Amino acid sequence: MLIELSIRHFAIIEELTVQFEKGLTVLTGETGAGKSIIIDAIGLLLGGRGSSEFVRYGEKRAEIEGLFIVGDTHPGIKKAIEYGIDVQDSMFILRRNITSQGKTICRVNGKLVTLAILREIGQALVDIHGQHEHQTLMHAEQHISMLDGFAQNKLSSALIEYQGLFRRARQLQKQLLSLSKNEQEMAQKIDLFQYQLQEIEQANLQPNEDHLLSQERHKLAHSEKLFSHLQDGYSSLYGEGRGLDFLSTTVSHLEEATTIDEELKDLFESVSNSYYLLEEAAFTLRDRVEQIEFDPSRLEFIESRLHDIQRLKRKYGSTVDEILEHAAVVEEELDSIIHKDDRISKLQEEIDGLWKDLLVEAKGLTEIRKQAAIELTDAIHKQLRSLYMEKTTFDVRVLEKSTSKYSPTIDGKVIPFSHDGIDLIEFYLSTNPGEPMKPLSKVASGGEISRIMLAIKSIFSNQQGVTSVIFDEVDTGVSGRVAQAIAEKIHGISLGSQVLCITHLPQVAAMADSHLYIQKAEENKRVKTSVKILTTEEKITEIARMISGVEITDLTLEHAKELLELAEKLKQPV
Repeated sequence: MLIELSIRHFAIIEELTVQFEKGLTVLTGETGAGKSIIIDAIGLLLGGRGSSEFVRYGEKRAEIEGLFIVGDTHPGIKKAIEYGIDVQDSMFILRRNITSQGKTICRVNGKLVTLAILREIGQALVDIHGQHEHQTLMHAEQHISMLDGFAQNKLSSALIEYQGLFRRARQLQKQLLSLSKNEQEMAQKIDLFQYQLQEIEQANLQPNEDHLLSQERHKLAHSEKLFSHLQDGYSSLYGEGRGLDFLSTTVSHLEEATTIDEELKDLFESVSNSYYLLEEAAFTLRDRVEQIEFDPSRLEFIESRLHDIQRLKRKYGSTVDEILEHAAVVEEELDSIIHKDDRISKLQEEIDGLWKDLLVEAKGLTEIRKQAAIELTDAIHKQLRSLYMEKTTFDVRVLEKSTSKYSPTIDGKVIPFSHDGIDLIEFYLSTNPGEPMKPLSKVASGGEISRIMLAIKSIFSNQQGVTSVIFDEVDTGVSGRVAQAIAEKIHGISLGSQVLCITHLPQVAAMADSHLYIQKAEENKRVKTSVKILTTEEKITEIARMISGVEITDLTLEHAKELLELAEKLKQPV
């Protein structure tokens, strides 16, 4: 659950820290006070799309931080471990900063992460349901993700298997399309590849040749200076009156000294060893001096060779090794084109086999979805009855997608493969007895959509394992006994998950375990949002305001008390 949320310099919020409790927490307040802004901040903390417009005017950055506590087996912990994020005591601290230039910095438990990782972990912690989500019900292409989410335990492994085969088939299709291009283009490619390969092969390049030649050129270009230094070094060591001559005398004196003082033996051996090491070094210097020769023709050859290599680098790679790699790729492509008929035949055979395997996997997905559709339909009917939609008939239909030009033909039938199978899932609805079932988008009103979405959320909240569910004014377009039913439904969800709910319905507010009042005030000619935890008496006053709209009367106060008393009775376990 979300334990604490801190917001700084975000929209009209200067600085705000809110602590949340278990169960149902409602946020109420006048329009424009900042209720939805708090939910927007949570959305950004969970990886939502950011913008510099969220930064409070005159500030350098907006800062959002949230503390979450989850169960020991929560899937978010597994995701965090996969990304090398340390999780202690099942706690998550999510932090996101957005600068006035629009840059974003994300951290999970102190570790810098990408926005994608923040989003992946955040979505495992909180499910935010806002008014815009009603629109997902109005688009049939979104329904398959809802059904798959409902059936994820049975469907997940089969869908992963199918998608792996589908990606492979599409990859091979692209290769086949590339090989099947017109003959003129293929002939041009053959000429180009043959020219490139011939040019590289004629150069007879050796691995790392450019680096080795550059080193040799450097030595040849400075051979006179190298000769001078080595010769002077040798002369300083070897010869009469030179370094080794003096050191030899020192060794002789120390040898005589050890006959008098045995404690000088170690010093004698050290100097003696140094003498022999230096003598060996002098002989090495002499040999190197004798090996040095200035070879203008060799230097000229190296310069020419490096020039040729540089010319090839401009075409095929920044190093000799990259040029050789390019040659290997070109040779493989050339062989593929020259023998393209054989390659096309093999590819087509492999693709045909994959399509048949895919069809088996797709039919398996369809069977799982059909069974899940029956179960989801039954579950939604139960939820709708508790929301006073008992005369509504709901149906999850598993249909076949329409074909496209890329759809293959198997045994004379065109199969509409796509990333998620061959199925089209669509929700159908009949709101009154005797009326035919029609696509939900064509018959549902705003209030009905709200209740259907709430029914789906009630089902999914028990399956998805999220620690918190947030409802942002999902009670739009309802009133009366329906409003009371929605209030009871939202409270029912809060028994299994922490629920935060922005509402304008007094019935929902009355069911709250914790009531936060959002208000704004002008301070130093700037608007500032604050949050207050309401006492029981303050709850009564706020609910009365929600009932009356403007003027609070004794009657509305009594009505508010009755709502709270009714809510307390409803919340008692049966």
